[in-house]
Amino acid sequence: MQLGIRLHDVNSKEDAALQTLEARAKKAREEGFACVHLALSKVIKGVTFDDAALTEGLACYVRRVFAKEDLDIAVLGCYLNLANPDPEKLAEIKSRYFAHLRVASLMGACMVGTETGAPNLQYKPEPACRSEEALETLIRNLADVVQVAEDYGVTMAIEPVRKHIVYDADRAVKVLKTIASPNLRIIFDPVNLLDFDNVDDRERVIGDAMDKLCDKIAMVHIKDFVRGEVNGQPELISVAAGCGEMKYDEILRFMKARKPYIHASLENTVNENAVASRELIQGIYDSL
Repeated sequence: MQLGIRLHDVNSKEDAALQTLEARAKKAREEGFACVHLALSKVIKGVTFDDAALTEGLACYVRRVFAKEDLDIAVLGCYLNLANPDPEKLAEIKSRYFAHLRVASLMGACMVGTETGAPNLQYKPEPACRSEEALETLIRNLADVVQVAEDYGVTMAIEPVRKHIVYDADRAVKVLKTIASPNLRIIFDPVNLLDFDNVDDRERVIGDAMDKLCDKIAMVHIKDFVRGEVNGQPELISVAAGCGEMKYDEILRFMKARKPYIHASLENTVNENAVASRELIQGIYDSL
């Protein structure tokens, strides 16, 4: 296992001088991380990362920054809604994915990652996310993106999320089988497969996903959760690993046995707990 961190969580409370790409990459390495989850718009301030900005020069610059710190770019994030019902907006979204895949191939990013959207303009969870129509729309649009990933020789990875169209392992399997591309893989985030309906059955839910998606899991996200409320509704609130209810032994045992040297990035850390979370996860992993 190679543990990493979302780069925009590094130095997030510091002043602007410590929120540059260079300063954040340097800090991530100093804190003992081996890789990063990179969302360009969240770590390079003052730039609109539209298609015009995603140039070969940018890719070379980013590659140089991370090579200097001996950090892998585990995933280049492009979390846009591939089920957007507006044809004009959808065309823009696809074009943005194509541009991310192009620069990913040049900057040495291991994959472009995304979630799986919602069938509305607002990218808002709604009951229609679970419809077959929404799934068919996602598959149709994702297939176009995966074709470009194949052209560039880059991995495209989707992340199942309980509130989105691909909300469990079975929906993910259907997407994988329908598109049937070696360039389409899975980012496995156990907490994102949970909500109040299944959280008390989480060992079975997570185990089922590891069994069914094993061959296609290319990266793991590691975080924790606490039970709370959002806008008066019960909600699982994501927090840093070690700050909530999650037990990691089976997940890490799976990674150690079946996924040697896989990239795994911590999520929802803050400056004060990033190192402690890394040490917790690495300690459990080493003890197995």
